[in-house]
Amino acid sequence: MSSREFVAWAQRRGIALNHIEPGEPNQNAYVERFNRTFRTEVLDAWLFNSTGQVQAIADDWLTQYNEYRPHDALGGKPPRQFMPRLITTTAADSGNQLSA
Repeated sequence: MSSREFVAWAQRRGIALNHIEPGEPNQNAYVERFNRTFRTEVLDAWLFNSTGQVQAIADDWLTQYNEYRPHDALGGKPPRQFMPRLITTTAADSGNQLSA
């Protein structure tokens, strides 16, 4: 798929494409970190026999990554434990904006 086809596909589905700002490569750092981790721990670590096997191994890895694995950027907590705090903070921030 070319980039034009991808943009058209996203537009048909109402998906907004947000690009990093020129000269701000760190805006993409978290995605690149995740991609590197997934590539080394799943794609490079296994030989797959089918796409179903890839999906099963990726699903297991993602569960481990999100629910049990501590993340330094989240104060050593897995995303699943950190998420309620994020939702509460976001809701409080939204309430403040609405009442202003």
